[in-house]
Amino acid sequence: MPEGHTLFRLARDLQATFAGRPVHVTSPQGRFAAGAALLDGRVLQEAYSYGKHLFADFGGDSLHVHLGLYGTFAGGTGDPPPAKGALRMRWVADGPDGAGAWADLRGPTACEVLAAPEVEAVLARLGPDPLRPRADGGRAYRRIAGSRTAIGALLMDQSVLAGVGNVYRAEVLFRHGVSPFRPGRAVDRALWQAMWADLVVLLRAGVRMGRIVSTRPPDRSRRSGAVRRDDAHYVYRRTGLPCRVCGTEIRTEVMAGRNLYWCPVCQAL
Repeated sequence: MPEGHTLFRLARDLQATFAGRPVHVTSPQGRFAAGAALLDGRVLQEAYSYGKHLFADFGGDSLHVHLGLYGTFAGGTGDPPPAKGALRMRWVADGPDGAGAWADLRGPTACEVLAAPEVEAVLARLGPDPLRPRADGGRAYRRIAGSRTAIGALLMDQSVLAGVGNVYRAEVLFRHGVSPFRPGRAVDRALWQAMWADLVVLLRAGVRMGRIVSTRPPDRSRRSGAVRRDDAHYVYRRTGLPCRVCGTEIRTEVMAGRNLYWCPVCQAL
């Protein structure tokens, strides 16, 4: 599932390409026909993300998209390609240079038109997003500190913290030596503040690079130049491989519906 930095980049690209212009909205697949008809021809005011949610404000009505596990929202310039397959929604506009631009949405978990109060209701259900200006990490800590639930599960709960997914969960816990099985109430305030600050840095780096790189240079096989894919993470998808720090075999099991990865020595309970 795309994590917060991916949605932030997507919103930024849609804003740059379509904002301030009338957008021709269609639903070739037909499943979003009513919503497309409501938005078609209206001017996009703003595209923005919050956590794993994308919003596009068309002036009073907003498109809400959640990509889920399989959704994609991608486009290009010039004439759009033939509308094939399960194409839930298509945007077409003049584009910033007048040459034409398009964007196609496929396979989302959610694609709906919401009024302003409904948008606010979605946002009210979400915890703070580390990528949002002036986000309050203390709000997440108040939920964490009062919970017996494992911190590895709490980090995946979007009502506690928005935008953090499986990769950021595994990596930030390793970077701070925290067992994913530690109860939230056993995470002290100073530790959480350090983890929150780290998440802000990691997600911003993800926006900048378009990928998640969580390893520090001394822990990579190659310490200079571009970070190779097999050097990008400490524990994520490294089951059975040696820990980059202590050499212990990385373990995995399912937590909060997703595969969890951790080092039992560096992250001892």
